[in-house]
Amino acid sequence: MTQSDTKRILVLNGPNLNLLGMREPGHYGTATLADINDLMQQHGKTMALDVDFRQSNLEGELVNWIQEARNNFQAIIINAGAYTHTSVAIRDALLAIDLPIVEVHLSNLYKREEFRHKSYISDIAQGVICGFGGRGYLMALDAMQDILSE
Repeated sequence: MTQSDTKRILVLNGPNLNLLGMREPGHYGTATLADINDLMQQHGKTMALDVDFRQSNLEGELVNWIQEARNNFQAIIINAGAYTHTSVAIRDALLAIDLPIVEVHLSNLYKREEFRHKSYISDIAQGVICGFGGRGYLMALDAMQDILSE
């Protein structure tokens, strides 16, 4: 397998995900974001996917990264955290770049508060994975491999 066969995947994490492992473990589990990143890196290598894993609490920074992805990545996996339910800016940035998107959430949004049932990303994503904890990120990576192979 050559370097040119490797696909680059941008994995974006929104606000408060840096607190995983400490924050509401009943909803989000005990794995840290670093743990999930490590699993993503290992799993990505087995599929010739180069995973660039990032987190920001700042909406504008996430928008900038999405815009930069257009020329540097083949796909985006995103857990926008609370911005999932509020950010038209993130939605518009994702629409502008014309890359495949998989939305992922650690908890099952539909077992939570009503306001979490609306996502500004779901209808523009190829798929949504929620409720499987950190494993959901690996499922998203598997799904993205299939999407990019089509």
